[in-house]
Amino acid sequence: MIIVTGGAGFIGSNLVWQLNQLGREDILIVDNLANAAKFKNLLGLKCLDYIDKRDFLAAVEAGKYDSEPIEMFFHQGACSSTTEQDALYMMKNNYEYSKTLLHFCLRRRIPFLYASSASTYGGGKNGFKEEPACEEALNVYAFSKLFFDRYVRQVLPKASSQVVGLRYFNVYGPQENHKGSMASVAYHFFHQVAEQGKVRLFEGIDGYANGGQLRDFVYVRDVVDVNLFFWQHPEISGIFNCGTGKAQTFNDVATAVIAHYGKGEIEYIPFPDHLRGKYQSYTQADAANLRAVGYGKPFTPVAQAVAEYCSILAKTGGYLK
Repeated sequence: MIIVTGGAGFIGSNLVWQLNQLGREDILIVDNLANAAKFKNLLGLKCLDYIDKRDFLAAVEAGKYDSEPIEMFFHQGACSSTTEQDALYMMKNNYEYSKTLLHFCLRRRIPFLYASSASTYGGGKNGFKEEPACEEALNVYAFSKLFFDRYVRQVLPKASSQVVGLRYFNVYGPQENHKGSMASVAYHFFHQVAEQGKVRLFEGIDGYANGGQLRDFVYVRDVVDVNLFFWQHPEISGIFNCGTGKAQTFNDVATAVIAHYGKGEIEYIPFPDHLRGKYQSYTQADAANLRAVGYGKPFTPVAQAVAEYCSILAKTGGYLK
């Protein structure tokens, strides 16, 4: 059996979908459907069972999974809202919950792969390499992820089974509809052009031109491929960046969406005051460590991936079938 927490979420549901393509349906999906829109992510998936995240945690703590044959544990579930202000909730949900699952897997020697975040690099002034000198947190979400990464670093030297953290950069692609305002810019740009004939981008800030802020945009299918690579290599542990290693502008994404429609324009709007000092104007994964452990697949360029994603949005509303 394979366990995927966050299996009804964005990256988790893409991971389950790809596992299905590989012939695996013995998957336990763990999630929280308080956001009812997430049920649509499950419609195209095949799994063994579904369980609410709270019931799952209680079952793990009660020892109900101590003898279950678990091959792999993909821990993708978390509160990913960068605007969440309840630090108590964030730490209980992202930190304490993750610690419990980590120790369950360590005790049973089950490979444990979890979702970290590029937000652990803060504004990126010290670079984007997987080392403490580059790390900081601009919000509570980033802090919860960074704090768990630090905990994992303490545990790793004594671990006798695989533990891998993947620091996701700016992921976009199918199955993110439920994220609302937190969905990718590619998703929002697609709908902006459809509804208004134009894409709205922030004006320049921090020395960047209008729409010229740079992000490492990584297609969700590439993210899934990285996850599966580590599943296939249980001898590798550590914390790794999961990004293309190439920063591109918001203008690039907007241009790719406009190219899909064959029409549209870009409108630049004032930068919001509430985001000043809390916004990453530049991210670019240092992919050296990921490449060094043997991951050799190329990442999909923005123009190609956005074109594919726009086609999925147009045909299915953004869902995998």
